[in-house]
Amino acid sequence: MARKPAGATKRASQETADASPAASAEQLLAYYRDMLLIRRFEEKAGQLYGMGLIGGFCHLYIGQEAVVVGIQSAQRDGDSVITAYRDHGHMLACGMDPRGVMAELTGRRGGYSKGKGGSMHMFSREKNFFGGHGIVGSQVSIGTGLGFAHKTKGDGGVCLCYMGDGAVNQGQVYESFNMAALWHLPVIYVIENNKYGMGTSVARASANQELHQRGAAYGIPGHRVDGMRVTEVNAAAATALDHARSGKGPVILEMMTYRYRGHSMSDPAKYRSKEEVQDVRSHHDPIEWVKAQLLEGAGADEDALKAVDREIRAIVNDAGEFAQQSPEPDPAELWTDVLIDA
Repeated sequence: MARKPAGATKRASQETADASPAASAEQLLAYYRDMLLIRRFEEKAGQLYGMGLIGGFCHLYIGQEAVVVGIQSAQRDGDSVITAYRDHGHMLACGMDPRGVMAELTGRRGGYSKGKGGSMHMFSREKNFFGGHGIVGSQVSIGTGLGFAHKTKGDGGVCLCYMGDGAVNQGQVYESFNMAALWHLPVIYVIENNKYGMGTSVARASANQELHQRGAAYGIPGHRVDGMRVTEVNAAAATALDHARSGKGPVILEMMTYRYRGHSMSDPAKYRSKEEVQDVRSHHDPIEWVKAQLLEGAGADEDALKAVDREIRAIVNDAGEFAQQSPEPDPAELWTDVLIDA
């Protein structure tokens, strides 16, 4: 990870200190650990992909960690989560075991979907994680159905439904918005606006770039949030969850974020400059911002944070070793888990 120029961390923290909601030292450290786990895990996944151990597509979440960590820190047990194919970070934020996630990425028997789902399609009913989905926008319809299930059961749960800025132009998204608003379903639609849908910028793909306003025709409130500041994400998510949980219906949260890598591992990302990426890394990195808050405002020790990094690296390395040692699925697994008795 690129380091900031001397003094950049301090300037960035000063510029956002007044605007960012306060968080305790304990909470900041929890954010730091969770975000660092996602960052190191994705770096390892990229390494294994380069070694040929991960097949198919692989979409990394590096740069966007503050979004899912901030939101998941605000949710309750019993809430459900569903997302698209850039999903490894969401799995880890839901508490899924890094070993099981990495084994699934490598198509091994020890993975969450027994090696049959790969990077884009794994689930954990235990953690109420209803999958990454490879069809753009498909998870929005399913997430709306999860919201309907929460309301029908009266279990007090809310569905956190994540999508990218490219998905918001899909027709089924607006059918879902209409239904959720009509029935006052407890759904938070999280638009992770990382500025590029595959290789096309939002400006070239969307006539209206105020994506949080896309539910206005249905009366759905929408808010734009700095998705690189985990405390702001958490505060916005807490307010939205209270709204949905109280029976007032869905909310749209547009998280302004940025991915450092290409759309997938096969994308050279030539549609943007190296200077653009470096500027975000140097001045807006979500993990470096939390680290600055810990060191300057919470009195954390640099050596203690280095120890956290070592611990996280050990967890991720262990996950990598587990994945490589886990056997491949038996071919007979092709015929299992196809249908379920309802």
